[in-house]
Amino acid sequence: MITRRHIIGSSLALWATAGVSAPPPPAGRLKQSVSRWCYQDIPLDQLCAAAARIGLQGIDLLEPAEYETPRRHGLRCTMGYAAKNMTIADGLNRRENHAAIERAFRTGIPQAAKAGVPNVIAFSGNRRGMSDDEGAANTIAGLNRLKPIAEDHGVTICVELLNSKVDHPDYMADHTDWGVRVAKEVNSPRVKLLYDIYHMQIMEGDLIATIRKNIAWIGHFHTGGVPGRHNLDATQEVNWRAVAASVADLGFQGYFAHEFVPQGNPLAALEQAVRTCTV
Repeated sequence: MITRRHIIGSSLALWATAGVSAPPPPAGRLKQSVSRWCYQDIPLDQLCAAAARIGLQGIDLLEPAEYETPRRHGLRCTMGYAAKNMTIADGLNRRENHAAIERAFRTGIPQAAKAGVPNVIAFSGNRRGMSDDEGAANTIAGLNRLKPIAEDHGVTICVELLNSKVDHPDYMADHTDWGVRVAKEVNSPRVKLLYDIYHMQIMEGDLIATIRKNIAWIGHFHTGGVPGRHNLDATQEVNWRAVAASVADLGFQGYFAHEFVPQGNPLAALEQAVRTCTV
């Protein structure tokens, strides 16, 4: 019986065989990376080696203890977890969370800076009956406490936009306008949005126009096929090449990170996504 683990092992073994190399890294205007959690069956060191071979520049969503692994392969961690006590459900929209999150960031942001990690992730938290206006005011207050830490260390805090329709019911930062409102009020070069294309396609659509309008407030991108958060292929409704080209045309200098759960050969799916978004 052929299992997913056999497929992964075969891919890695093929790339390691003497005289057989992966395709050369493609040239392009976007700096692409890949989210660690989507490839949990592959040891991080091996994922980094494969990522380097197919032209990626980094690995997204690593813990501080993992920051050094990508560097052994000429990559970097492109987005780190700097505050374990901040979760998707329990985040910045509640003032009672702010002190603990600030304490975590006073440790986590310097760790990221020392390791050359340019971004750390943040979440709004769920509504739980709270109005969006109150949640925005609370999130702004929390980020105003955090932004001096980020500015002092040259690390960008990225508040992730997620869908509340399919994956994260009740999540507050589920529309671009809400996130931009918060970012504008905080008004720091080190506080931006993580614009997850998968999530915003589900909630809003109109991707390219929205990105063009709000690029000044976007610090990072995530991809994922819609529907299902799978491969960026012809089964999906997003024109990924057009979206990637639009981001590149805007002169975006951050990272365009793949965050989809691969189907079939995972490394082949990742390579296909990289080539699709190489513009």
